[in-house]
Amino acid sequence: MLTELHETHTRIDLSAGPRDHEANHAAQAITREARWRQIVGSSQAALDDITISRWDDSREGSCHAATTPSDRYFVGIALKTTRAILTRERRIIFDGTMPSGTLYVSAPSKQLSAQFQAPCAFLHFHISAEHFPTRWVQGAAEGLDDLVLLRDPLAAGLAKALAEQGDAAGHRFARCIGQILAMHLARPELPRAKVNALPKWRLRRVEQHIAAHFERSISLSELANVAGLSRMHFAAQFRAATGYRPREYLLNHRIEHAKSLLTTTQRPLAEIALAVGFSTQAHFSTVFKRISSLTPARWRAAARNERPELESPPRRRLSPDTDWAVNGPYANAL
Repeated sequence: MLTELHETHTRIDLSAGPRDHEANHAAQAITREARWRQIVGSSQAALDDITISRWDDSREGSCHAATTPSDRYFVGIALKTTRAILTRERRIIFDGTMPSGTLYVSAPSKQLSAQFQAPCAFLHFHISAEHFPTRWVQGAAEGLDDLVLLRDPLAAGLAKALAEQGDAAGHRFARCIGQILAMHLARPELPRAKVNALPKWRLRRVEQHIAAHFERSISLSELANVAGLSRMHFAAQFRAATGYRPREYLLNHRIEHAKSLLTTTQRPLAEIALAVGFSTQAHFSTVFKRISSLTPARWRAAARNERPELESPPRRRLSPDTDWAVNGPYANAL
């Protein structure tokens, strides 16, 4: 679908006045935020019906708050996995792991606070309410407000296509991406993901257990016992809360730890593979490439110069024939 995006955007209404053409040469299509959700050169941004910005924060923890303008919807898409707490007026909207590709929305005139507990990178879309049907605008709080879609495939693909263009992205191409995203969100059949289905205290116990024992085989039954639930209920609630099946979460945790070892040590790949719980270097390389789009060796080489800007979202469905070479007990959890 997205491989034809450059062709698709020519079929979308991209009518623009002289102001848009002047902007193509006056500023970049994606602006860098100096502060969370605050766009440099906001006077021009206020004139554009779709403005896109990027927020990168390498800190392990940060807190922010912002109010969406009265004539805009705010959409954030995670470019890499992070951990976040989103709140409004002391009400927790989201608390947990945000995988790459996670989408969240704030309606016009709504205040939102965010606490990030890990480094993060987001594309922020500031979209005029005119791009949404009237019924959405009139019932904003009941419509798109506080919508969180864990690992939304289309949003992840759009963000990836735009982030890969970087500073080379043209305004017309970027605006096309914003229009597609707005149409996607305005669909009446858009699924509303239930977040935090697994109670936070149970989720933290499971996450802590995985963090402490990821280097060995962990079965679904073991994690269900940690959570105090049956295997079936645990698997369903864990996926609703994190966007991952338990096995996917374990594999991604291993790969994230492997990335740390690749950038901070000179240990050989075979040794790193064993250290993070894989039985062979071949299986480690296969899973690493599927999640990160690069082999471990290429990722290490790239990281020495510049860390990759975008994590490719994990596939929605992983092959049991390959994923369970390490964790066989999960095979019956599908």
